[in-house]
Amino acid sequence: MSTFTSQLKVGLLPLIVLLSGCAGTQRVEEYNDPLEKYNRVMYSFNDTVDRAIIKPVAQGYDFIMPDPISHGISNFFNNLNEITVIVNDLLQFKFAQAADDTGRFLLNSTVGIAGIFDVAGYAGHKKHDEDFGQTLAVWGVRSGPYFVFPILGPTTFRDGAGWLVDFNVTDPIAYVDHVPTRNQLYGTKFFDTRANLLGVSKVLEEASLDEYAYVRSAHLQYRQNLIYDGNPPEDEDFDIFEED
Repeated sequence: MSTFTSQLKVGLLPLIVLLSGCAGTQRVEEYNDPLEKYNRVMYSFNDTVDRAIIKPVAQGYDFIMPDPISHGISNFFNNLNEITVIVNDLLQFKFAQAADDTGRFLLNSTVGIAGIFDVAGYAGHKKHDEDFGQTLAVWGVRSGPYFVFPILGPTTFRDGAGWLVDFNVTDPIAYVDHVPTRNQLYGTKFFDTRANLLGVSKVLEEASLDEYAYVRSAHLQYRQNLIYDGNPPEDEDFDIFEED
């Protein structure tokens, strides 16, 4: 795998965190962030790269790409991601959900023409979001410290390890032998994802005076919400907070 391919893939993560922009900032001072000084510097670096290079290119992509084509591209990559979801459904012993997600994948891959059309969504098959980071959490692995990677963006030690497994094992794009084609797929996925988040990034920029703390809080609570399938227990001291 080329370095360029790796950078395109990992670059998606700091963008995905923007989806959690509506999360609160409660208890931010208690989060497990012993490397905060380093993390703040790296967050600023990533933000600068995004503003100077990634966001402008995504804006150009959004401007020239007709909405129907853009939606079809997004649906195509979402459908590929169902493989990762299904594998982690099984690893988390969510067999009924795995069956539903398999049906969703097969329906979209055939009737939906390689996933370009989300036929399963119209048929009432809900899209789920599972990854190996969540699987590790279900298996009892604690999150570990919050950490911001260069370009990769915010994660935790557990989720970072989980991402490596998904990237190398369950992502179908990783098995494309033709390197130029694989890079084109990663590149298209990267900028399509960033273009879909242009409106959300503006909300983030206006959300808080301390953008780093806001993103940290939003990201960690978003991940916790995914682990508990949208129903995290309110009275539990999650392992995203500092350990005694």
